[in-house]
Formats: sequence, C-alpha cells, structure tokens
Amino acid sequence: MRLRSPGALLLLLGTLHAADGHEQEVRALVGSDVELGCVFPESHTFDLDDLYVYWQISVMGHPTTVTYYLSGNASAGLEDNRYRDRAWLSLESMKRGDFSLHLYNITPQDEQKFNCLVFRKSLQLKKILDVVVTMHVAANYSMPVVSALSGPSEDKLLTFTCTSVNGYPKPNVYWINKTDNSMLPEDLQNSTVSLNARGLYDVVSVLRIRQTPSVNVGCCIENVLLHQNLTGIGQAETATESGNTGSHTDDHRKDHGTVLSTLAVLGVVVVVAAATGWVCRSRCPHGILTRRWAARPEQAFSECV
Repeated sequence: MRLRSPGALLLLLGTLHAADGHEQEVRALVGSDVELGCVFPESHTFDLDDLYVYWQISVMGHPTTVTYYLSGNASAGLEDNRYRDRAWLSLESMKRGDFSLHLYNITPQDEQKFNCLVFRKSLQLKKILDVVVTMHVAANYSMPVVSALSGPSEDKLLTFTCTSVNGYPKPNVYWINKTDNSMLPEDLQNSTVSLNARGLYDVVSVLRIRQTPSVNVGCCIENVLLHQNLTGIGQAETATESGNTGSHTDDHRKDHGTVLSTLAVLGVVVVVAAATGWVCRSRCPHGILTRRWAARPEQAFSECV
C-alpha cells in the first residue's frame, strides 16, 4: 500500500476505527497534566520504523487528530490546533509497547472520548491496539459568598445572594435553613449558571425568604464529579416592632432593675441553702450539662442534606 502524504495516511487510519476498542475513564482537574493510557497487553518490543500510532477525538461526528507518530517521523503539524504543543508521545515508551498520550494544561474542552489506534506497517497496516479513553474534567468552585440586603422589602421578604465562580462541571445549588439543616424549597430561589471566558461556570443564586426575628441560612454548591460540597453562611438580624419607640430607654432601665433584684434574691437563697445544709445533688448536673450543650457553638455544616 503506497500513500503519497502523511495526511492521506491519517485519513485512512481515521476510517479504520472500529467500535471494539477497550474503554477506560480518566478524571483530571483544569490546568493539570494527565496521562491517557494505551498499553499493549503483552510484553513486547517494537521497532519504531514498523509503527503507526494515532490519537484522535470526534468533533461533530468527524475524526480530529490529537497527535500521531508515523514510521520514522514524529507529528508533522497535522494535529488540531487545540492540541499543538500540548500532546506528546514518548518514543522510548512506544518501543516497550506503551503508547500512552501525555496531555498538558487540561481545559474544559478536553472532556472528550480519546481514541488510540496502533498499526503495524509490516503486517499491511494491521491494527494491533484500539483503546478508547473517556476524559472527565473538573474544577473546584470558589467558596460561596453570601450577602444579605440591609432589611426586608415591603412584602416582608429578606433577600440573600450567593456567588461562586470558576467551577466545572455545572453544580447543584441548595439553600439550607441552618436552624435545623433542612433544605429550603426550590421555589424560594432563582439560580443562574453561566460560562465565563475560561470555559468555567459562574453561579449566582438569589434566595427570598420571609422575615423572622433571626434568619440563618446556608448556600451549598455541590460538585458531583469531585464529591464536593461547599457552603457559605448568611445571617440577618431583624428588630422586633415596639408599640412605643420612645420608651426604649425606660424599658432598658426597668430590665436593669429587674436583673439586680433577681441577683439579690439569688443571694438570699444561697445563704439560706448554706444555713440549712440543702445540697442540690440530682438536678444541678443535668441543668449544667443542658446549659453547656445550649451554649456550645454549632458545628460547621460541610455537606448538603
């Protein structure tokens, strides 16, 4: 078989792809380097002058070259521009039957099915290896930042905004009632997920919830591929309404006097208890333990429920 150009040979190799290739899966973070395995299953030494190695992807149903090796020649500039200077084959490894693809600086666009094809020239271009590697790409989202408006709107609703950027793939977004760690209804939130210039996703989610004396919510961004949940916390304190706003100082003084009176009564009780030998043995430890639990800070919520 005589082929006049490397391009003609590559076109032929692309048409020889069959559906019987062994399939693998690889996960990689954006910006990292990864190796896509394609290894001859038996111990064997190969002559590079007898090999045609071809890595390809499918773009809109058409085979597209990632990189290749032709007998006696390395890649001759016919690979796709997206992979030029990013894809590399090791000549020494190929002599030992390892035709793995080294891919650098992973991008979201690399989430593809990569096909490795190896042929022997001396066997009339017999295909000796056919491997399909599915690449899954992920990127960590930034820690969600939750902000709240200064006060409720006219319809007595509080508005919280949650922002997280530069993640991949698309996330799941949840809002959580931090009082009991229950998920808030989806109809209270409006989430927008959009691609940025880097091909990564930015998230903006708006929650509108009815006003209560104290509101404590969490915004959870879930990256399913990384099995990762990131939660940002939002709080809003709203003052309770008073019938007479001018009596605040008097009320404060009354409360202060009440506290002093209570302390005085407690002092008398302590003196009486000491004098009569009254000792609290069974009820105090339980009360102290209860107060300790009540005063203990709530643990940070790290997973969506």
